[in-house]
Amino acid sequence: MLKIAYHPIYKHPLPKGHRFPMEKYEWLPEQLLHEGTCTPNNFFEPSDLENHNPILAVHDAEYFYDLLNVTLDQRAARKIGFPLSRTLVQREIMIADGTIKASQFALNHGIAMNIAGGTHHAYSNRGEAFCLLNDQAIGAQYLLNHQLAKRILIVDLDVHQGNGTAEIFQNEPRVFTFSMHGKNNYPFKKERSDLDIELENQTGDKAYLNILKQTLPQLIENHQPDFIFYLSGVDIIASDKLGKLGISLEGCKARDRFVLETCKQYQLPVMCSMGGGYSPDIKIIVEAHANTYRLAQELFF
Repeated sequence: MLKIAYHPIYKHPLPKGHRFPMEKYEWLPEQLLHEGTCTPNNFFEPSDLENHNPILAVHDAEYFYDLLNVTLDQRAARKIGFPLSRTLVQREIMIADGTIKASQFALNHGIAMNIAGGTHHAYSNRGEAFCLLNDQAIGAQYLLNHQLAKRILIVDLDVHQGNGTAEIFQNEPRVFTFSMHGKNNYPFKKERSDLDIELENQTGDKAYLNILKQTLPQLIENHQPDFIFYLSGVDIIASDKLGKLGISLEGCKARDRFVLETCKQYQLPVMCSMGGGYSPDIKIIVEAHANTYRLAQELFF
């Protein structure tokens, strides 16, 4: 069965007019249930991780406890882009736990998902751009530390570079970080992933999919991972207000199909976090994310 991490805390209240589309975290599971792609049994609730060791294995202790105690200095808090609160930090911890647990489900079922996550702008010692704790980095380190995986490939196809993930694993040869993102987009000062592919503005479906199809199988052959984390951001879509690519909704679905088919072909368990999506019409965001779940059900179950 496809297992999906979800908790109502994912939809966090924000000031009126805030540009982050929190509603998608409520609408997406509702859509999946409404159309019959999922049943309530597909969903599990993460916890707030009373044992913080998985987080501290990735994040600097001083930074984490400043978050936990809401004592982060104002300048650092502003970079996150959300008003800092205990509930927001609890939300981030639960997202991270959802990714850890989904990783374990993926080992048993081939694939598992998190309705939220993909917080790849969180560095070891700071947060930025709506990211406080790096859920996939925490999940990857957890698998390594518990001997559940030996070599991990992180496939980050959000429109923005996974700068925090690159920094966290810059000296970890067991984790290969691959980010394919907009060249002229945030972050404007990029970090160095193990492989970065920078795309020009308005890159369309054909060019995007050709590059991906030439790259991903070769990475798997070269790195020989036994687990994949997939960040399936839908901000690559042409209508996205924070992206600059020209990908269609069908092109985004074709991307997901290729990634998931490749994971299945190589018999590699894959954990998917949703990442970004900022199209003005939230229905497009939800539809693009829902496609990822539909494909997971079609290909694996």
